Parts: sequence; structure tokens; C-alpha cells
Amino acid sequence: MKKVLFFLLCNTVLFTTVFSQTFTNSIAIPSVLTGTNINLSVHTGTVSFYPGFNTNTIGFNAYNYLGPTLMLNKGDSVHINVSNTMADTTTVHWHGMHVSPSNDGGPHTVIPPGTTWSPKFKVRDDAAMYWYHSHLHMLTAEQVTKGEAGLVIVKDPIEAALTLPRNYGTDDIPLVVQTRAFDAAKQFDAMSAIDSVVLINGTKNAFVNLPAQVVRLRLINAATMRLFNFGFSNNATFYQIGTDGGLLAAPVSMTRLRLAPGERAEVLLDLTGMQGQTIYLTNYGSQLPNGYYGAPNPAAMGMATIPGYSSNGLNGTDKNLMQINVAAPTASPVTTIPSSLTVVTPIPQSAANFTRTKTFTPKTMGGGAGLNGPFVINGQSFDMMVINDTVPFNNVEIWNLTNNTAIAHPFHIHDVQFYIIDINGVAPPANMAGRKDVVVVPSQQTVRFITKFENFADPMMPYMYHCHMLAHEDDGMMGQFLVYDYFAGIKENTSNSIFAKAYPNPANVSWNIMVDDVNSIKSVELSNAIGQKVESVKIVTNYDGTISINNNNLSSGVYHLKVNTTKGIATLKLIKN
Repeated sequence: MKKVLFFLLCNTVLFTTVFSQTFTNSIAIPSVLTGTNINLSVHTGTVSFYPGFNTNTIGFNAYNYLGPTLMLNKGDSVHINVSNTMADTTTVHWHGMHVSPSNDGGPHTVIPPGTTWSPKFKVRDDAAMYWYHSHLHMLTAEQVTKGEAGLVIVKDPIEAALTLPRNYGTDDIPLVVQTRAFDAAKQFDAMSAIDSVVLINGTKNAFVNLPAQVVRLRLINAATMRLFNFGFSNNATFYQIGTDGGLLAAPVSMTRLRLAPGERAEVLLDLTGMQGQTIYLTNYGSQLPNGYYGAPNPAAMGMATIPGYSSNGLNGTDKNLMQINVAAPTASPVTTIPSSLTVVTPIPQSAANFTRTKTFTPKTMGGGAGLNGPFVINGQSFDMMVINDTVPFNNVEIWNLTNNTAIAHPFHIHDVQFYIIDINGVAPPANMAGRKDVVVVPSQQTVRFITKFENFADPMMPYMYHCHMLAHEDDGMMGQFLVYDYFAGIKENTSNSIFAKAYPNPANVSWNIMVDDVNSIKSVELSNAIGQKVESVKIVTNYDGTISINNNNLSSGVYHLKVNTTKGIATLKLIKN
């Protein structure tokens, strides 16, 4: 097993034809961390991707780029210590995993330098490959591009009962596929369209030796912006067995697999009888429709306006990404493709309680905004202080995603896995019929999905939804939502037995606060989610033992009320819809 995720590399950056690239570096396989107590240390480092240059990077534990694979079992309760030894603040998000918002690692859960964040959660997810990465607001693209990411593989009894390759690093291979842009000093440039350098597991110009049998490739598009159209140079048929969040009902045969940033897929490739042959994992960019980043033209209509896009040798062309050398089979090879995998039961549309609509538009029109962004969702750019949606606990919802921009956007939602209902009115292809947490919304089209917001509710800590093109996310193409248990209500924090209760809460126009003795009130203070006092509201103390607070002019979000009385202090959490 390889102990590093990087190599000294000196080959050319751009390809010329699909077969001309030389692949001289054995692919790195990230080591595995198992158990229920896991320690991760995020740190800066350097890697020599080019001779004579040290590129500044971010890695976890022993790695200067990327990190180890966490191997978890469904049903286990895990405790993860994430120590930040960098000089900069960061976060670590468990992408695709169903955890409480306080454990999710979104932009609100920052890890300052020199501190440790210690999430604890039960693994509720089905067997699949998930991942962890930075989610720091406005710096996600920079930190992830530098390498702050790693894989999570969840195992469960259903997957374990199938005859599948699972000898990690031999016939079960994780493939973290990325493209990167380098500036003249050979430093990463997260915002450049010249992302023409391919890294797989942090290895440039990678090759892998695979046995002549059925092998399992766990693919993730971890690029900052680019969509991939995967296939093999011999046009081999392969079989997708898993999506973002679990197994499909049965393997789906294909010769091309399109993945957007953040999406994952597990595929089986049958190399039986091919010992001694060489094939390539290939990106068939020439076959991407216009309107996708990586296609001949990233705009669905008109001319490309992304600076440098047309000069990038990966765009609109077919390029080999990794060389596969077929070696001798193992002692106990898997030689068959299973006919069925698991039972997949999508949520019926009739179960939906609510439908939400999210519309993607340029923040400003004209001047190439349709391609370059920034982009917004429902006309709003992301604001840490604004809660865009409040979702009732246990709600089953349909989300309509409409893309009114000129370029496709991969939409990702935290907390839940969903089932795609249709893409522009057409049922999803069979390989997208399983559990998903990322879906591409093509230009001028609408995608609908259905999901259930269960297990976790928190009146204070939000989950996120956003475009997973990291530059778009950082530019504001993101929103946040609270999952709120209306039946549980708001828990009061009081001293000296002071009683206080808010109703309605959440509220659209005003809150009423009931206290046990209005004459004991000394002061009432309202503050926002980050502790800033709100001066712009009128707080009225009534003689009937209530306090009225008009919130009509407040932004949606979470607020804190402190009622200071002669008997003690009561604090309440208030939500403005």
C-alpha cells in the first residue's frame, strides 16, 4: 500500500492526442483509518509536482496532499477529532453523510488555528463512497484545490453479502479524479480556466496495475469546476453498481459515465482474459454537450466567454487520464457481474408535504454574466446571517431546480439523500435512479427530486445547499435551511426558575414572549445569530404578562432574546421565517 499521495513529476502539462500521454507514476492509494475513534490533523505542506518547484498544499495526517480513507460501518457511533494545525481557519464537511447540522461541518462550524473539532455521530448511511472536504465560506475552492479532501467508505451487511471486489488497493480501487491549474510559479490557481493538469489520487501521469478479473473502481469527480465524461480507450462496457448514496437495484451497463464535481459512482470493469494488455481511463470531452464545463463550448448557446477556456487542451477533446496495465489475476478473483444488488424504493410523489422551487440566475445580466457568474439562487446571494428556508422536521418535499443560466450547475444538498423524479420532464436514466446528493441541472432545464428531512432538527444550526462548482459556491451560489421540529418547540435556558416562552416561533410578523412576572423585567435585548445587538426592532412590554416584538423588518434567520429580570435571566432562541 502506498504511504504517500504525491510524487516528483516532470512530464508535460497538456496532451496532444488521446494516446500520446506518457504515464510514468504508479498511482497512490490512500491508506485506511478504521474504528470508532479517528484522529485527523489538517496541515499545510508542499509537493513537487514540477522539478525545481514546491507547490503549497494542504493535507491530512501523513499526507501533504489529500488524506487517508475513513472506513466506517453502518450503525457504528464514531468520534472524530479534527485538529487544525494550519495558520488559517478551516472546516471539514462530511459530504453526503446524514448527520446532525452541528456535526455536518458546514461554514458555520469553523475550526480556528490550533483548535480541535470533535464531531460525534452514528453512521446512518448505506454502503457507498462519501468524502470529506473544506467548506469554509468564500475559501472552499482555495482550500479544496490545495488538497483538503479525503474519502469515506461506508460498509453495510447488504453490500457485504454480495459477490463484489473489495480487496482495497488491489481489485477495489478509489479514484479521486481532479484537474488543476498552475500559475507561473507552479502554485495552484483555483479560479483559472486552465485546469489542464490531471491528478488522480494526487498522482500526475498515473498508471495502475489491475488484475485480469472483475475490478471495482470507486470514482469521484473532485475537480473544482470540470465535468468528466468517463469511458475506456477500448470502448469497453462497464457496469455502474452505485451512486452517491448507495447501491443501485441492479448493475447498469454503459460505455460512458458523466460525473459532475461532487458526484460519485462505483463501477465494475471486467478485465478477465486481458492479462498483458494496456487500456486507459479516458475523458471523452468531445462528446459532452455544449453548456457543460469541459465541453467544446461551456455555453448552451452563443460563444464561450470564460477567459482561457478555448486554450485549455482538455476542453472539448478526448484525453486519457490514467493508464491501466492488466496484470495476473489474484488467488481468489471475482469473475462475474451480479444480476441484482439491493432493493431501491424511491419515495412516492404522493407522500410529499411541500414543494420548494429554486431558480438559478446570474447575479447581474449582460457582459458575459451568463457564463462567468456570480450566480444566485432565487435572486439571493449567500448571506451567513440569512436562513433561506425553514423545513419542518420529517417533511417529505419535492424540490424544483430551474437553471436560467447559460451553463450547467451541479446542485448539492446537505443532510439528505434524494431521488430524482425527472430531468426536464423525463425520468432519470437507470444509473441515476438510486440515492443521490448531487444532481446536474442543465442550462434552461428543470430537475425535480424528492427527499425526507428526518432524524435531525435544530432551531439554530443550518444545513447548506449550493452549486458544487466551488468557484460558484464561493461567489454566493448557496443557501441554507433549518430543519425545525415544530412539536418540540424552543427549549428555554433560564436561571432562578424564571419562566419564558415564545409564540409563534418561527414567526413571520411578530413574536409574543410570555414571562411569569412582567413587573420583574429589568431589560429585554434582542441579538442576531453572531451576538450583534439588534436596535431596529420595537420591543413592547404589555401589562398582561407578555412582550411583543415586531420582526417584520428583520431578515430571515435565528435571533437570541435575553430577558433580564430581578429574579434572573431567561434566554430564548427565536426564528424569523
